[in-house]
Amino acid sequence: MFEPTVTVEGTPNPHAAKFVLVGCGTPQASRSYFDAASASEDPLASRLFGISGVRALLIVDNFITVTKAEEVEWGEIVEQVTTTILTELEH
Repeated sequence: MFEPTVTVEGTPNPHAAKFVLVGCGTPQASRSYFDAASASEDPLASRLFGISGVRALLIVDNFITVTKAEEVEWGEIVEQVTTTILTELEH
């Protein structure tokens, strides 16, 4: 059985990264959030905003662009973002 994975790609914005979903996709239509309050009805987005340093999200069928706070390094959150995405999409 094929296990879904997430690959991480850079973007022109050094504070944003594209988390590409391989073997799965998000179940809802495309959406974007600029704060946790606006994402309160979206379980995946709510969990991602629970990660310290996540500032904005663009969720599309097969990728999620995460924008982080300037003071946070990608190395501090990339594993947690990836794990959160995979865990939420398993449900």
